[in-house]
Amino acid sequence: MAGLPSGEMPSAVVNGEDLEQMTPDILDDILLHSHELIFARMKPEQKLQIVESCQRLGAVVTVTGDGINDAAAIRRADVGIAMGGGAAYTTKCADIILLDDNFSSIVSGIEEGRLMYDNLKKCLLYALSSNVPEIAAFLLSMVAQIPLPLGILAILCIDLGTDLLPAISLAFEEAEENLMKRQPRNPETDHLLNEKLLFLSYGQLGLIQAASGFFTYFVIMAENGFWPDRLLGIRNEWDSRAINDLTDSYYQEWTYEDRKLLEYTCQAGFLFSVVIVQWACVVQARSRRLSVLQRPLNNWVLNFSLIFETFLAFLIIYVPGSSQGLQLAPLSPLWWLPGFAFSLVLIIYEELRKAISRKHPGAWVDRETQY
Repeated sequence: MAGLPSGEMPSAVVNGEDLEQMTPDILDDILLHSHELIFARMKPEQKLQIVESCQRLGAVVTVTGDGINDAAAIRRADVGIAMGGGAAYTTKCADIILLDDNFSSIVSGIEEGRLMYDNLKKCLLYALSSNVPEIAAFLLSMVAQIPLPLGILAILCIDLGTDLLPAISLAFEEAEENLMKRQPRNPETDHLLNEKLLFLSYGQLGLIQAASGFFTYFVIMAENGFWPDRLLGIRNEWDSRAINDLTDSYYQEWTYEDRKLLEYTCQAGFLFSVVIVQWACVVQARSRRLSVLQRPLNNWVLNFSLIFETFLAFLIIYVPGSSQGLQLAPLSPLWWLPGFAFSLVLIIYEELRKAISRKHPGAWVDRETQY
């Protein structure tokens, strides 16, 4: 179209007749270089053309409308918004319907969507971290041939029992900042599950939980006579029903039943340690940057979930018959302590990480752990 200014345009108005004479390249150029742009008197097919041009340039397009002429553009847009009192076919094409016909509801919806997205990330951070001790228990058992530190039933107790409600409770967290001042995320690179979240969950929080479980496991074994060096390569003999005179580090003989009772006790200790460290993990997962002292415990769903998680852990460990049903045996209260110690380690680690992120935004710690 002749006479178009070159370079940046502060504002422009394009009507339907002008658009009919434009090639797609010219339309793209106007969209790229205009800070304020108004399209007036557009036909339905021209509205669709504008939407496709914006999407071709990589934009995420939202279209609002209430008439039948808007239906094609609303259907083609990434997010189509129709008025509640608009045409019936248009509302069927839309992704969102404004029942109150108030545009300010769109802002409230975006804010709520951002909050839900943030809280889903927190749920994933917490839920994935417990996978590390569970996987590590099987890997070490296979590689080092030690008695199994955590059984399948104990893993199910964690994943389907103690972890479930705390993970859900993070969905009820309030926003920790003004979400509407944040830049829109890039849908091509900013995914719900990204490498930063996996690095923090698996590579940091999960390793602390695994260390807590294994420390408790080896402490219980050592207190009963099996030092770590004696456990290496012993698994086949340990699981053999035919061997009833297996000796420990002090040359005491153990029958198959006694060994299995000790194994179930160690698995209960491993499970309880992971549960205790998960307390600290879920409290720290409530905020990406703020200290736990700056976030009041006003999420009553979370508070209840911590009580429920603790009660459930005691129930599955100390209920009579758990050694036969869940392959877990009662623990001495002394063996609770390693879990509390590693829980404190996780809190201190997370507080230091967040303090560095607050004081030095953009530093390596901030870039690599702000999921």
